[in-house]
Amino acid sequence: MKIVVVGGSASIGWKLASILRRKGHVVLAASPASGVNTITGEGLTEALAGAQIVVDVASSPSFEDHAALKFFETSSRNLLAAEVAAGVEHHVALSVVGTDRLLESGYFRSRMAQENLIRASKVPYSILRSTQFADFLCGIAYAATKGRTVRLPSVAIQPIVSDDVAEALAAVALGAPIDGMVEVAGPERFRLDELVRRFLVAIGDARQVVTDPNARYFGARLNDRSLLPAEGARIGAARFEDWATSAARKRAA
Repeated sequence: MKIVVVGGSASIGWKLASILRRKGHVVLAASPASGVNTITGEGLTEALAGAQIVVDVASSPSFEDHAALKFFETSSRNLLAAEVAAGVEHHVALSVVGTDRLLESGYFRSRMAQENLIRASKVPYSILRSTQFADFLCGIAYAATKGRTVRLPSVAIQPIVSDDVAEALAAVALGAPIDGMVEVAGPERFRLDELVRRFLVAIGDARQVVTDPNARYFGARLNDRSLLPAEGARIGAARFEDWATSAARKRAA
């Protein structure tokens, strides 16, 4: 079976592509680097020829409101139209747990726009919403940093290792379209401020994490439900502590 992974040059994309290839499928990792551009449409027709499944893991290179919205709307419209023309049987998209609860944020409004375009398309689909990747803690800390201080609320979070997200994406892609949404999360819950504090200590980062209930998360206010999956979510296997230990070793090498 031919499967196209859009965003295939990024970490989650190549991990997914590797899993699917091991399962015996023909996988095209599509990205501008490989001559496939969902913004301009370049290479889309050729890439999707003969494909049964398309998995979209591409993300906006910018978190700025207008830029993110333009990326997700343009990319999704071009990709879905090309899929209809090619007769693609299953469109799978990676999104974020809590998207519909975080619409104060321009980035999450952009993600919601992407999901709505998928739902309105004629292509059978499945949306996998994931909790935040453990790998993205550096990004969370960076976005919340002023000077040498990181300000974050003490809200619940259930991070997941990207390897487990790739495994979940593969399972969803190879299953029947659900024409709906499923969630995946890590096995453990933490407090966001404490988790980032522990992570920064583990990697030798001297920034100080300050607990601030009014701190925003990419522009959105959070509560204890904002970042958590609903009942029935798929649960990954990897523990945060094991991932953090491995990440610290890699940085020290």
